Amino acid sequence: MESMEKGKEALISSIETDAQTEVEKILQEARDRAQEKMVYTQKKVESILQDARDKVAEQADAIKRKIISSMDLEIKRRSLQVQNVIVADIQDRVISAMASKVKTAKYTKMLEAWIVEAAVGLGAESALVNASAREQKLLTQAMLDKAVAQVKKQTGQAMTLTLSKAKALEQQGVVLTSEDGRTAFNNQVKTRLLRNQRQIKRLIHNALFADHAKE
Repeated sequence: MESMEKGKEALISSIETDAQTEVEKILQEARDRAQEKMVYTQKKVESILQDARDKVAEQADAIKRKIISSMDLEIKRRSLQVQNVIVADIQDRVISAMASKVKTAKYTKMLEAWIVEAAVGLGAESALVNASAREQKLLTQAMLDKAVAQVKKQTGQAMTLTLSKAKALEQQGVVLTSEDGRTAFNNQVKTRLLRNQRQIKRLIHNALFADHAKE
């Protein structure tokens, strides 16, 4: 009887030991899995954080590039504004200066040169010459004959120039119109400035802005 009781106790003890071992095994596996998940989670968190850092860096670079680009555009815009103001000021000064020259002895020669230039540009066999009221007083047939001789010398083309009976021009300079009225060459001061505006702007840019841009 006593032997049977001891046998039962031994069996129960063995079962309890096996159960405890199994429990420890399960717990260890759980710990291992938890550790694996923790490591994975940590790596995932680090990956997410790094992606966030990379995106922030990219956005910061993009914002920086955008700011620099905007600044460059603003500098160019303001530079163009300054150039336009300077060009307009120079043109106004030239117009005023040319207006003051009408009464000078050299202006007659200048007017003759403008007529020759317009006649060559027009390329007509005959043309009418018109100018402002102040300049009409300087226009003579003798001047026109000299201009015709210059055109002949430059182009080999014979032509005739006649004083126009139309209303005087409001602005300084000359306008030549073909006899049939179909074509004309405007050689007034403002128009001459407009034709040369690109060259004027280039000279201003080179004089005032080119050296500054190199710096």
